Amino acid sequence: MTVESDLYDALKVICARTFPDIAPVNTARPYVTYQQIGGDAVSFIDSTVPSKENGEFQINVWADTRASAKALIKQIEAALIVATAFQARPLAAPVSDYDHDNQVYGSLQSFSVWSNR
Repeated sequence: MTVESDLYDALKVICARTFPDIAPVNTARPYVTYQQIGGDAVSFIDSTVPSKENGEFQINVWADTRASAKALIKQIEAALIVATAFQARPLAAPVSDYDHDNQVYGSLQSFSVWSNR
């Protein structure tokens, strides 16, 4: 398993409509997208392969109302903090968004996620 597959599995439990990067056109709301936006590279001077990997992930929630987007991102935050398959910590509070073209509300939050390789 990878840090990304562990995260995907955790998000799917909360919202069945979870997709890496982008959702298919006309996906019913609410839905979740996520992407790795960095992370800590782990390397050792003695050239051993690390047993852990890290990723910084942006989780994006899209919904019909601001309230439902906020509620879902808070549910995700709580679930990721208590997850046992990996260690996740929010890097900042959620940011609200609105897509005028698609008339959809968003809530975005970044997490540092550590997982076994």
